[in-house]
Amino acid sequence: MLNLISIIIGFVTLILTAVAFIPFLGWANWLILPFALVGLALGMISRGTAGRNLNLAVIVIGALRLMLGGGIV
Repeated sequence: MLNLISIIIGFVTLILTAVAFIPFLGWANWLILPFALVGLALGMISRGTAGRNLNLAVIVIGALRLMLGGGIV
């Protein structure tokens, strides 16, 4: 059950991260990354690995976007 919740959180944050790639919306990654971290925590607690891996990928993509935009130096 926790893995399913983690996957749902991962898909929602993945869609929001894709929207945050639009110019001038990169600041939204600061709001999206904490939700992906919650999904990662739920994925780590669960037995499955799909939710954990999905949220980890979203975190990496969001952090990379922040680095490219100068949000994380």
